Amino acid sequence: MVSGKQLVSTLEADGRLIVELREETLPEPKGHEVLIRVEAAPINPSDLALLFGPADLDNADYAPGRIVAPMPERAVRAMQGRLGQAMPVGNEGAGTVIAAGEVAQGLIGKRVAAVAGGMYAQYRIVDARACLVLPEGASAEQGAAAFVNPLTALSFVEAMRREGHKALVHTAAASNLGQMLARICKAEGIPLVNVVRSEAQVALLRGQGAEHVVNSSAPDFEVDLQDAIAATGATLGFDAVGGGKLAGQILHAMEQVASRGAAYSRYGSNVFKKVYIYGALDMGPTIVNRTFGFGWAIAGFLLTPFLQSIGEEAAERLRQRVRDELTTTFASSYKARVTLEQALTREAALAFNARATGSKYLIVPHG
Repeated sequence: MVSGKQLVSTLEADGRLIVELREETLPEPKGHEVLIRVEAAPINPSDLALLFGPADLDNADYAPGRIVAPMPERAVRAMQGRLGQAMPVGNEGAGTVIAAGEVAQGLIGKRVAAVAGGMYAQYRIVDARACLVLPEGASAEQGAAAFVNPLTALSFVEAMRREGHKALVHTAAASNLGQMLARICKAEGIPLVNVVRSEAQVALLRGQGAEHVVNSSAPDFEVDLQDAIAATGATLGFDAVGGGKLAGQILHAMEQVASRGAAYSRYGSNVFKKVYIYGALDMGPTIVNRTFGFGWAIAGFLLTPFLQSIGEEAAERLRQRVRDELTTTFASSYKARVTLEQALTREAALAFNARATGSKYLIVPHG
């Protein structure tokens, strides 16, 4: 058996969110299980939803290894199913296999990545079949984010092709995921409209070879967006923002482009347009002003259900590409590295919970 620290998030019935480190003792792995000494784990937006959600971190109480924050009453009502449960946090990470069950002995000593939940821990028992053996010489930091962002970016392209679209729009496009998607699309000749929030992000993506980059904070954003959609023919969008009016603006721009030169119809154009919402950088309502006829859809997008829907063979094809291009197409960058204890300090928690582009943090549990 081995003991180590584990980060858990508990929502109490009185509205307190308690995020803390606990000491846990893990049993010997059995069967297909492996015991991983976790060396690196990224903080993704999807992790923040469980870690903090809409809790008020500005008015939280901070102590070594512990944060107690008030949760809005509406959120407590919406999350009745998790009340009182100490929920381990951290979707993915990487480390070295130090012990294994009888079926997985061949992985002992190998560095692997895993998307198993509870990876904000010093040690984690994982099903070996959920692990990805990292290429020879790859570090845990290079492999820590080998699942969520790379497979999400590849899944966007896969969904585009399966649904018959030819080009994409992507928001929050200067993120690690957005930069991966831009590299994929450039390599495969897929037209891509990158929507960002500042001129610095425009410069960043154009410096990496992106052709169509528009700034949502610019006065001429809607005109620029229409021009980029006209140049690419994009009819499918993926929105990381979620709240606000951006998804509706994308559909409106697609409709305006589709209607150019066409005879008037009170039903709008015949071109089908779709936006998937896959993130919640804006926690507010999604605002849709229906100015785009009737040939449209807004839907949610989650990685795991999508991979299940395309079948094991197709999903494995995507995973193999991640293995092959882990340190190139799917390389991630981080603003800072923090220990488990440092992640629960006021300065760090407020910084990475801001969900700002270019502010991705990496947890190093043994740092």
